[in-house]
Amino acid sequence: MSIQKFIDYLLLEKKYSPQTAVAYQKDIEAFQLFISQEFSESEISKANYSQIRSWIVQLVDRSISNRTINRKISSLNSFYKFLLKIEVVAVNPLIKHKALKVSKKIQIPFSETEVVSALNGINPETFEGLRDKLVVELFYSTGMRRIELVQLQIQDIDLSQKHVKVLGKRNKERIIPLLPSVINTIESYLLERLKLESIKDPSIFFLTKKGTKVYEMLIYRIITGYFDTVSSKVKKSPHILRHSFATHLLNNGADINSVKELLGHSSLAATQVYTHNSVAELKKVYEKSHPRNLI
Repeated sequence: MSIQKFIDYLLLEKKYSPQTAVAYQKDIEAFQLFISQEFSESEISKANYSQIRSWIVQLVDRSISNRTINRKISSLNSFYKFLLKIEVVAVNPLIKHKALKVSKKIQIPFSETEVVSALNGINPETFEGLRDKLVVELFYSTGMRRIELVQLQIQDIDLSQKHVKVLGKRNKERIIPLLPSVINTIESYLLERLKLESIKDPSIFFLTKKGTKVYEMLIYRIITGYFDTVSSKVKKSPHILRHSFATHLLNNGADINSVKELLGHSSLAATQVYTHNSVAELKKVYEKSHPRNLI
């Protein structure tokens, strides 16, 4: 019962997305199953830190990454904070827990040339080709997340005001400007969209050729498919295109706070992970330009 109350709290009060709430629920239920099997403890509220440590050890033994383990423990910590809030427990057993160390993964963005090459490799003469071109253009020109793009509705696109309304994490809305070139592609896409034989839900912006809503894996395949032919980078995904959006803006002098708002980040720290590339670019300019280095 407490777990369901917590999920309701995340959805109704914290305004978390259903996907995020489900992820929390799975992590908490996995721990509940563990203590019931290993310690014959059916009440998760009675678990102690020693039992949580045993779960962590088991996860490590199963070769689960430290990053994933930290996420699971974070879910559990949020749950115990909630139990503390509603006075089900007197102490959070994770109050003194320290997260496992994780190596920082530097995600290399696509270059501007690679983005242009990928767009040039798309044939916009078909509905799917035009849709795919728009998918790449929107990711690169707005920095939106994959789920945000999938959930876009017709009413979110305002061509008269030249912007798109995006519903981000915790149902937080943000407005992102649209470039003239992207508006042209949107107008062409909408005309082709009208020619589809059947549309299951007219409110959905991005559709398959069968008239159904696109899904996250399809969007992932679209990005990897076109960028596989132009980039040798190991990681190719919608997130890397979002990463490229932020990095290229910073490289060209954009204010980091503005980039933060465009990305929909709640804190500046989340945006600062993109600055390492702009610093690298700055170093190149510095080394090429400083008179002491030219001697």
